[in-house]
Amino acid sequence: MKIKGIRWWMVALITAGLIVNYLARNTLSVAAPTMMSQLSISTEQYSHIVVAWQMGYAFMQPVAGLIVDAIGTKLGFAAFAVAWSAACAAAALATGWQSLAFLRGLLGVTEAAGFPAGIKATTEWFPAKERSVAIGWFNIGSSVGALLAPPLVVWAILNDGWQLAFISVGVMGIIWSFLWLVLYKHPLNQRLLGDTERDYILAGQETHLKDAPKQRTQWRKIIGTRNFYAIASARILSEPAWQTFNAWIPLYLMTERHMNIKEIAMFAWLPFLAADIGCVLGGYLSPLFHKYCKVSLFTSRKMVMLFGCSCMIGPACIGLVESPYTAIALLCLGGFAHQTLSGALYSITSDSFGKNEVGTATGLGGMFGFLGAAAFTAVFGVMVTKVGYAPLFVVLAIFDIIAAIVIWNVARPVGGPPQEDGRVVHEPGGLPAV
Repeated sequence: MKIKGIRWWMVALITAGLIVNYLARNTLSVAAPTMMSQLSISTEQYSHIVVAWQMGYAFMQPVAGLIVDAIGTKLGFAAFAVAWSAACAAAALATGWQSLAFLRGLLGVTEAAGFPAGIKATTEWFPAKERSVAIGWFNIGSSVGALLAPPLVVWAILNDGWQLAFISVGVMGIIWSFLWLVLYKHPLNQRLLGDTERDYILAGQETHLKDAPKQRTQWRKIIGTRNFYAIASARILSEPAWQTFNAWIPLYLMTERHMNIKEIAMFAWLPFLAADIGCVLGGYLSPLFHKYCKVSLFTSRKMVMLFGCSCMIGPACIGLVESPYTAIALLCLGGFAHQTLSGALYSITSDSFGKNEVGTATGLGGMFGFLGAAAFTAVFGVMVTKVGYAPLFVVLAIFDIIAAIVIWNVARPVGGPPQEDGRVVHEPGGLPAV
């Protein structure tokens, strides 16, 4: 029996994994007000805990990408998912900020494979013209995980304590790992995939993704490319915004907008719902720009990123509003903006590297992004008590706009995605035309 459109079921499976991944990381931010009170953790110490996760995540991303490229998407993703589930559940044993920082650092190390594996699986399963849509759909896993965290954690706190939330998410991760091992296969090995759909997937992939021989990934070669320089720079500049949203929105609503824990459960998930919309809309914007603006697919990715970064002007204005509900609306615009530009940046990464490199390239880009986020978080934890949140949101918007400018001016297509007539158009000097 063949399943029609099975590539979209693969996206759903990847999305479920990203939901659990982000639930594990966002559980802390929602539980933070309660944990900080019960474990006597200061705001600065909380920033150290967040930085511990970010540093572990940052340095492990390229390693995770190498491992996934080396042992394959199926086994690599599952092994890391089991590890991050155990690390998440172990946070229930924390007794102070030092032990919590250690356990969150361990979580960062183990969660690092999420996006490299997801991008690699999407690259395997989709032709170039659909890949931004697929990435947009699986990228909503990050937002859905963040969206589900507030009600889940508040329910756990009100019923049994914050420890229950960490344990519950750990169990979810183990269940997903089992499903992944049972259900995921490469399209060349998937018996439920029809020949017509298989041919459609393979025919629509770029030449540098077709029939690439299995070889050891050379990370030095990857970081020496023009496109990786652009991607890494953009990740350094753009990642602080999303990590700030993930780690600080509940505390912001409590300390600056004076909301209680039930109000946080009611409203803290809204920016992540908007982020879901940004994930999906951003994925569809690329082929729309490609079709109606008569530009290449690669240029359409750049246009989506420019659009997303422009929307970050909204949260930059948060210090100008008095109503907490208007502030939440601006945070929603920020969530929408970041996930729109994030999906475009992942699509650019997927377009720029071969099938034996894309996991490593995504991991290396993630490392630079999370190092930037960790540096900003360390400053944020100190400066927020001195200047407040508003100036820092302005800085985040400026960072994102610069990131879009870098991508627009530096990134160039590599190998050229197939045109509608099957040709690859090149500009003088050998590179495909923008």
